Amino acid sequence: MPVIPLETADDPRLADYRDLTDVSLRRVSEPAGGLYIAESSKVLDRALRAGHRPRSVLVQEKFLADALALVGDDADVYVVPAEIAERVTGYTVHRGLLASMHRPALASVEEVVRDARLVVVLEDIVDHTNIGAAFRSAAALGADAVLVTPRCADPLYRRSVRVSMGTVFQVPWTRLPEWSEAAPLLHEAGFHLAALALSDDAVTLDAFSAAGHERVALLLGAEGDGLSRGALAAADTVVTIPMAGGVDSLNVAAASAVALWELARGRRG
Repeated sequence: MPVIPLETADDPRLADYRDLTDVSLRRVSEPAGGLYIAESSKVLDRALRAGHRPRSVLVQEKFLADALALVGDDADVYVVPAEIAERVTGYTVHRGLLASMHRPALASVEEVVRDARLVVVLEDIVDHTNIGAAFRSAAALGADAVLVTPRCADPLYRRSVRVSMGTVFQVPWTRLPEWSEAAPLLHEAGFHLAALALSDDAVTLDAFSAAGHERVALLLGAEGDGLSRGALAAADTVVTIPMAGGVDSLNVAAASAVALWELARGRRG
């Protein structure tokens, strides 16, 4: 594994790390290039434990020992001054380490949900921070898998991975097809589809949890608009979180944490 000092920001070997703040660029290049970026030693460690392979590591001198301990002989390690890292990426790399990772092939929906009892479905959520926070809630509160819809933001985008604290590598996940295929797929697997939304016929979260459905897919919608008509039509039950103070909804990441805690509590009960 070569340790390669680099002194210029325009070195072509740093192409994977260039302009990471350009979200539209990463949406195009990450899936097509089969890569994603892991930021910090902790996140890289979780990615490696999940079996993901590094292509290279970009590191500052004081973090070099951490990088070498993690990647062994599996990747080139580019050592750069802090100002070069900032010029290349477009932001201050506080955690001192970035890794360009090979993106693993997504598993099928059937494989991901085969042994699952509680699944989170994220529909068309575009905020990477909320994606990461929802994965962290899923990992902490006992969800067995996460499914994301075709237009949902990338869970392996740098910010999603960072906010999730690497739990995107811990919780099995994959992409669903459109609802016309996804709903029958989940129903055939035995899931009760619970849409978290406002509706006149909604049941409260605690009442739904007490019903004791054996397998639940919890549907969470995009910021602002909430779940689509397709998702609501596919749902078996609309579920709402009772609220006070004239508030009618929570941020999607907060709602996922509340709902998962209650559903997990019901299962423990």
